[in-house]
Amino acid sequence: MALGELERQLGAPLFDRERGRLRLNAQGAEQLPLAREILERLGDMQRRHHEPGGALEGELRIGASNTVGNYLVGELLGPIAARHPMVALHLTVDNTRDITRMLLDHAVDVACVEGPVHHAQLETLPWRTDALVVCAAPAHPLAQRARLQPRDFADARWILRERGSATRSLTEQALTALPPGRILLELGQIEAIKQAVIAGLGIACLPYAATLDAVATGRLRVLRTPFLQLDRRLSIVLHRSRYRGALIEAFLQSLETGTHAQE
Repeated sequence: MALGELERQLGAPLFDRERGRLRLNAQGAEQLPLAREILERLGDMQRRHHEPGGALEGELRIGASNTVGNYLVGELLGPIAARHPMVALHLTVDNTRDITRMLLDHAVDVACVEGPVHHAQLETLPWRTDALVVCAAPAHPLAQRARLQPRDFADARWILRERGSATRSLTEQALTALPPGRILLELGQIEAIKQAVIAGLGIACLPYAATLDAVATGRLRVLRTPFLQLDRRLSIVLHRSRYRGALIEAFLQSLETGTHAQE
């Protein structure tokens, strides 16, 4: 069906036409998720009819929060890339709040985040566990103590993620169990926070996976804080109205297989 005929049947233009160029308008953007679904369903029908056991092809848009996208990307994408090499994977990395918004807007097909997501249109599936750790430069006074107590953190200078980050939310919860300190910096990237801590500017709660290299080279030290609850669960998030075709099902299966392999 030609574009003009489709617009006539819908009774509204889907594109703005300017100097011979087409630009998707608001009506077109509203219909785009449905158009993607139609094409995906058609592809699944053709695959089942012509090549029921054939290789998967297509595009999968994945959104990931910063911890997942920057430090666990191999676990996230490795299994499906190995099993389905013809699938084009597109990864967008941002904080949990913005990735959730992209999923609601159908800008990504599936998301993986470390923060809790509560929305009637979204479904959350558990993926794997994760944890934050409190870290400091080796020369920091807290790093010199053999055994820490909550009172030792009085007046500590903290470096936090930006608001909207799941790491920020969990850090704020942990800080309620400690004496008041001071927020020295708010930074939007985990690596920036890590470098600030290494430089001795303050202490921070960072994802365990983000600290491994610096701890191994002696630039960073993890503080033992058994009195803080810093465990969390990483989750896969799906839009309830989004068609779950072969690509999404293959992605979910690859994550489940990868998790079992680690166990």
